[in-house]
Amino acid sequence: MINKKVEVGKFASYVNYKGIVEGPAILIKEINYVFPLYFYSTEGSQQIIQKIIEKISNLTAEISNQAAEKFGLIFVLKKEPPGNVCFINNPEVRPAFKTTFTLVDILDYIYASIHSTSCLKKNKEFLKIDFSRISNPNDVETFWRLAELGSELRQIHLLKSPGVNQFITSYQEDGENTITREMTTKSIGWEPVNSENTVGRVWINDTRYFDNVPFVAWDLYIGDYQPAREWLKDRYGSTLTVEEILHYQKIIVALSETVRLIKEVDKIGVE
Repeated sequence: MINKKVEVGKFASYVNYKGIVEGPAILIKEINYVFPLYFYSTEGSQQIIQKIIEKISNLTAEISNQAAEKFGLIFVLKKEPPGNVCFINNPEVRPAFKTTFTLVDILDYIYASIHSTSCLKKNKEFLKIDFSRISNPNDVETFWRLAELGSELRQIHLLKSPGVNQFITSYQEDGENTITREMTTKSIGWEPVNSENTVGRVWINDTRYFDNVPFVAWDLYIGDYQPAREWLKDRYGSTLTVEEILHYQKIIVALSETVRLIKEVDKIGVE
């Protein structure tokens, strides 16, 4: 997970990332704080890693032991895949029957918590100088419910969820794919197509557009960044490939699902 600190000195957002990152991982003019899930004990040099010896949890034993005691669960580094006989750790099993939890479960709980409206409001001023404070769940059921939603958010944001391939938009195919719209009030991108102004078209030039784009997806902020707009603005003057056209439609699904999942998190409530 990465915390994004912008130039003006405020902590704007947390994102999750699977891969190798460096200081300016999200935007160029910033330094990010990276919180890896695991550390690895290896053989070889920094340039050439020959062998991974051990996978080490980036979580103190004190915290994992406290959580285990409170929930009546066993902390394990990695869950074994469910077999054909014992389904106790199958993800489909009700939380009341689960016996173990992992670092990923904790990550997912945190990821849901930091996206909750109440957490953002509570930490608004504090985030300018420090990190979010994550509240402990009241009970194990709340932990699992938020962890499940956090897992969905994480997979959506990584574009790994199968749902991102179920497009809610379409692309008008006749014409040139070069982006000439600047996504400003004078060179608009999103234009409503219904009287409620809830759905519209995102124009990349004067003839080509993505249709049926929800305004909530177009306008959504992740920290101080609006992905649906900025992704196109960053490619101004470029000609979109077929892969990029499909990728943008995945982004719209991810943003729409983010709005839905945050509402579900808010229903549960994060103190």
